[in-house]
Amino acid sequence: MEGMFYNVNFGFIEGIVRGYRNTLLTGQNYNNLTQCETIDDVKLQLGPAYGDFLSALPPNPSTSALADKTTEKLVSEFRYLQANAVGSLSKFMEYLTYGYMIDNVALLITGTLHERDTRELLERCHPLGTFETMPVLCVATNIEELYNSVLIETPLAPYFKGSLSHHDLDELNIEIIRNTLYKNYLEDFYQWVNNHPDMAGTPTAEVMSEVLEFEADRRSINITLNSFGTELSKAERQKLYPSFGKLYPEGTLMLSRADDLEGVRIVVDMVSDYKSFFDQAGLSQGGGGGVGNMSGGTGQETKSLEDMFYQKEMEISKMAFTHQFTHAVVYAWVKLREQEIRNITWIAECIAQNQKERIGNYISVF
Repeated sequence: MEGMFYNVNFGFIEGIVRGYRNTLLTGQNYNNLTQCETIDDVKLQLGPAYGDFLSALPPNPSTSALADKTTEKLVSEFRYLQANAVGSLSKFMEYLTYGYMIDNVALLITGTLHERDTRELLERCHPLGTFETMPVLCVATNIEELYNSVLIETPLAPYFKGSLSHHDLDELNIEIIRNTLYKNYLEDFYQWVNNHPDMAGTPTAEVMSEVLEFEADRRSINITLNSFGTELSKAERQKLYPSFGKLYPEGTLMLSRADDLEGVRIVVDMVSDYKSFFDQAGLSQGGGGGVGNMSGGTGQETKSLEDMFYQKEMEISKMAFTHQFTHAVVYAWVKLREQEIRNITWIAECIAQNQKERIGNYISVF
């Protein structure tokens, strides 16, 4: 009976998620948005999809306020699903929040180091990464207290133990801390989806393995590129790579030894998708691009490496919906909604800066 109840519950949740997926903005919606002249015009166009969430915004709101309100819709829908999930689906949705928690804890650590106002820090935290005892972290008066609170009071405690000590919690190490936590999280999530009795050998394990392997590779490539010209040693860099993915182990070993962009190019040539990303971002052999093109194109026609990674993430997310009875549709819907929010924010920023000609270059429509 318990298994039957779980199946009925998951069928109910999956039906809702597929309904949410059908409410995502269409190509025609984006076409209408690109014709807008003001942020109020954007609000009007978003009315059918986001009306209740945008109604409290003042006339001609800031782009950050618009982003916050569109994010509220995602959070509201996610929390509704989470409140109704049971069994392994409930735990799966917890895992989806851990990445946001890591970012929030990193923000709180940085704020504590700089003695920032507690309320300001909490307001800046991503709502999907909040947890019951998060305000306790803000009570800490020094880094050692904060570290002890993290180990006791947060779901991230297992990712700290054995990897980080309170001596590591300083401003110079904040990105190392974030990447260490994310490495431990991804490895744990990967093992869980492939070994849990409800998921081993199922479409959920298949789709989520692809998702997590891609994320592991993306982080390994980005960590390597961002480490050039910094004090991060090759040995420290290697410790930050997740121990799975298409690049693991030979590719990540080569990444750990790379001295420059050319060393990374040699590694990405091992995987056709990643080679294609570098080619399109102008980072290929003789392409003339540089590490600076990771987050911003070299010209109107060139997308950045970050854009290419997002595009691949959207392709994987869309494909997840071709499978039936899989937890992965929840993950995929969250990623698709997040990309929609990025699209809306990008369009609003271009309009606010009177640079509408830039809009079409970085919009992912699904």
